[in-house]
Amino acid sequence: MSEMNTNPLSYYATSGPMTDPKEHVSLFDRLPVEVPALVEIVQGLLVHIFWAERYGLQLPQERKECEVNLRFVSKQLVRIQELDAAPLTVARPLEKRLVGNCRDFSVMLCAMLRHRGIPARARCGFGTYFRGDRYPYEDHWVCEYWKADEGRWVMVDAQLDAFQREALGITFDPLDMPPGQFVTGGRGWQMCRTDQADPREFGIFEWYGLWFVRGDLLRDFLALNKVEILPWDGGWGYLEHTEDLEAEMPESILL
Repeated sequence: MSEMNTNPLSYYATSGPMTDPKEHVSLFDRLPVEVPALVEIVQGLLVHIFWAERYGLQLPQERKECEVNLRFVSKQLVRIQELDAAPLTVARPLEKRLVGNCRDFSVMLCAMLRHRGIPARARCGFGTYFRGDRYPYEDHWVCEYWKADEGRWVMVDAQLDAFQREALGITFDPLDMPPGQFVTGGRGWQMCRTDQADPREFGIFEWYGLWFVRGDLLRDFLALNKVEILPWDGGWGYLEHTEDLEAEMPESILL
């Protein structure tokens, strides 16, 4: 068995099917390696679909339906260049940024880091800092990268630009998030199944409950295997909405 298959750091330092820029790899060649600079670049390329109006941007329905479903970084790069052919290091005007969501900010950063040989992985779970009246644990994605000189995984929320940080009253560093600010899908599942948390406090919009936590558990499991599916991708068995959750989840995927 090759080192690539047995060494987690080597595994996460290479692209997966979703993060591979493919024939557009040259767009990544001149990017910096510093994480703060990469996060700033990502924020200059994407606009969050649910924050657009708060920035004063009215998005056409066609763009809202199309761009968040592109799924693959290679296809996202095509659309980014269609909107504005400038180098990726040039921040776009809001109306020329790719419409995405938290998953897309995380996966794009992950793709850029992997291109530079920096181990990185997207994580699906729940943010505790969105100040929602209904869900203390709100559905969310972030990115982790391996900081070699400190020997640890560092969690980054690439979505939180200055505007969002101020609106949400963020007091922690989104480039090095402290424990507890983000709960992975696996950890959320464990919390709910051991009565450490109420599954009704996990969700987004009208979707919540143990079935939803289970969905983020599976999305995070797939992301750890470099298959970063869209938040609404179905057909994965346990991602289906059902209230029949009496069967225990295998211990091997309680991450």
